[in-house]
Amino acid sequence: MVRKRAAETSGESLFASRAREAQPLAARMRPRSLDEFAGQDALLAPGKPLREAIERGIPGSMIFWGPPGSGKTTLAHLIASASQRVFVPFSAVTEGVPRIREIVAAARGRLESGGAQTILFVDEIHRLNKAQQDSLLPPSEDGTITLIGATTENPSFEINGALLSRTRVFVLQPLTAEDIEGILRRALADEERGLGGSRLAVDDEALRSIAVEANGDARRALTVLEAAAAHVGEGGHVTVEVAREAMQKRFARYDKAGEEHFNLLSAYHKSLRGSDPQGALYWMARMLDGGEDPMTLFRRAIAMAAEDIGLADPNALLIAVAARDAFHMLGPPEGYLPLAEMTIYLATAPKSNSAKVALDAALAAARETPAAAVPLHIRNAPTGLMKELGYGKGYRYAHDSPDAYLPQEYLPDELRGTTLYRPGSFGHEKRVAERMAWWEERKQRGSGAEGEGREDA
Repeated sequence: MVRKRAAETSGESLFASRAREAQPLAARMRPRSLDEFAGQDALLAPGKPLREAIERGIPGSMIFWGPPGSGKTTLAHLIASASQRVFVPFSAVTEGVPRIREIVAAARGRLESGGAQTILFVDEIHRLNKAQQDSLLPPSEDGTITLIGATTENPSFEINGALLSRTRVFVLQPLTAEDIEGILRRALADEERGLGGSRLAVDDEALRSIAVEANGDARRALTVLEAAAAHVGEGGHVTVEVAREAMQKRFARYDKAGEEHFNLLSAYHKSLRGSDPQGALYWMARMLDGGEDPMTLFRRAIAMAAEDIGLADPNALLIAVAARDAFHMLGPPEGYLPLAEMTIYLATAPKSNSAKVALDAALAAARETPAAAVPLHIRNAPTGLMKELGYGKGYRYAHDSPDAYLPQEYLPDELRGTTLYRPGSFGHEKRVAERMAWWEERKQRGSGAEGEGREDA
């Protein structure tokens, strides 16, 4: 009744009022000015370039990159309103190049007749194919349209360089729980667009719960509040239990094919490398809860065991492979236990990247000396001619020594004395370093004359 009387007082038609009330609460509460816009202070605080461009009404083409519900579409509407430009939405999924040509032709016609400029808003711009992206280049470059794109994906992965070079990319952050709680309270107080006429009693704990569980998405929070209000009815009481029932199960913000997949996988690997089992377990759980294939985690862990632990603990690689095999045998959810056990083991194992460094050095040396000859004394000599040519001559059979070590050169002449592998100082490699130091000492002494040499492989 309050909204109906307000509409009648303002002269708004009953049809328009009912049409507006039929919109979801999130659409009705869309900010009408920058003062109503919540969050994104890094972009919109007074004096910031984006805010100044909006207030001056001279925006250039831009792309808003941020999670759902962070205000990308709202900002595009505010820019169109502030600059008094025609706002034309375009669907990257259902519309194609012919529709872009229609929009551009209409925009050019308005300009030629002295009309308003046009903002072409492309939601989920990362879904545009190459032809669609290419068709936007000329009109955005010559000023026929101002292109504003919104995306939840990293633009550098999905949008071609030519189009990116003609736009500015602004990164929007998830709204804080405090931002969202403020939006919810404004919706509860607003009698014209919100729920102010419903005489609801909403517990602070319920509001806080909705704000936290929305995970930075204002649209989701308003949708949950609207569902809770419908559940209790006019004059009803929204408790935290009612709010949780309205929320149902929150979907984790995780895209198995997009940037967030790589972000979380990177966080998991770096937590393992950084010897932080708490972080590694958390990112593991985030990915599992988001629906990630556990084999992705196992593959990364096996690679990490070889790259970042290596010979500091040779059991790490064995445990990673065994945990993968155990998961294949058990399946979820029991199979998550060996995954967690492996994660803890790898995170707490001593670390060494000496194997990776040695591999890189060996590959570099091989590429620099691709024609280096194998020293004659370590060549195989299966024929008489090869023996006559000196193949295998002077080779010293290590087991002829009680210590199973006889100093001799195994590198080609071009790399004589080169050190490719340097053991780390922790775990198993500490003992490896001791053995290598002992071998080097024997080599320097030139000892080992016990064996005269055996000319066999």
